[in-house]
Amino acid sequence: MLVFKFGGASVKDVEGVMNLKSIIQLYENQAILVVVSAMGKMTNALEEVVKLFYKKEEYTAKILEIENYHQALIDALFQDKTEITTSLKTHMQMINDYLESIDKQKYDEIYDQIISHGELLSTLIISNYLNQEGIKNRWLDARKYIKTDSTFREAKVNWDATQSSLDLLEPNANLFITQGFIGGTSDNKTTTLGREGSDYSASILAHCLNAESVTIWKDVPGVLSADPRLFTEYQKFDQLSYSEAVEMTYYGATVIHPKTIKPLQNSNIPLFVKPFLHPEEAGTVINDGEFLQKNIPAIIVKNNQLLISISTKDFSFISELNISHIYEIFAKLNLKCNVSQNSALSFTVCLDFDEMKFEELIKSLETLFKVKYNENVSLYTIRHYDANILQKILEGKIVILEQLSRSTAQIVVK
Repeated sequence: MLVFKFGGASVKDVEGVMNLKSIIQLYENQAILVVVSAMGKMTNALEEVVKLFYKKEEYTAKILEIENYHQALIDALFQDKTEITTSLKTHMQMINDYLESIDKQKYDEIYDQIISHGELLSTLIISNYLNQEGIKNRWLDARKYIKTDSTFREAKVNWDATQSSLDLLEPNANLFITQGFIGGTSDNKTTTLGREGSDYSASILAHCLNAESVTIWKDVPGVLSADPRLFTEYQKFDQLSYSEAVEMTYYGATVIHPKTIKPLQNSNIPLFVKPFLHPEEAGTVINDGEFLQKNIPAIIVKNNQLLISISTKDFSFISELNISHIYEIFAKLNLKCNVSQNSALSFTVCLDFDEMKFEELIKSLETLFKVKYNENVSLYTIRHYDANILQKILEGKIVILEQLSRSTAQIVVK
């Protein structure tokens, strides 16, 4: 079996859905499992619904906007749109009914129950469209197969339960369509695997099904040395080792979700990153080979970062015990430390800014420590850096934290 993953950008419009069909037709004699994200920017739109609800602001207009987006696609793709339009309206009603029925659930749980409708709708539309076009397929609800704990927004996979559920999958189709990003608990609550987690879904399924390979279809020619939206000079990597890909994704390279590599490496399954508009191109392959392109610096930029400086209230040293208390707070709030640095009297850490967790984070830290912070800073990570590339990147920027190791430079700037 081949596992294909299509992101939101690749199925954001009619042309994208038709292109997905064309790619699948190139592999008509293969068994394929297709993992699809929410269409376009629908995850962002559904996030906005959750935030508006949580702030007790009007959210129904945003739900209508989401419905209209999907309805426009349905109108353009389907000859008989009755059944799929009914499915769309059912999902919109489910969102409204859920939000009207809840009271004291935590933000993360509400988030997962609402956000998942983006993936469910995109796969229903694609599955029904392919059937209409004579490409028979079977739609799967990923929540029945990827089993997780109840850590909402960052669910941990129950590998034994997931393997058992997939062992029961009857291979009565050559083409399966399912959702990325979402899973389910033992009591049938929906969870998500972390933002942009559809790549991870593909690797979970590939590992458990012993797939031949995974291909992530992107709007770029492969894994690039820098984001083409931010830099004019960049190169494509023809090949990456599993370990180099893990390093790059850990530091924030958005082309692949950070958790994607481990399940594939465990089963020695190659991962291809290929352009969905030019499927004949080689793209980038990630496998167990030695990484040979270390002469190409990889530049990773994370914006909207929060830099926090933490010190004790009594002028005592920052000890291991202090740092363990700080990390307990991060763990409780499911916050990832992107870079940290400590001196005798302070501990400085850079995190992804999360509006919904910011107030609780600062309040929790201030019970034990003195806290100062900078919002809206940027973190630059350069793998295989040299002095010239550092000088070029940092020109005109104010450096507020710098950390250099043998192969990686991390710099926080304003």
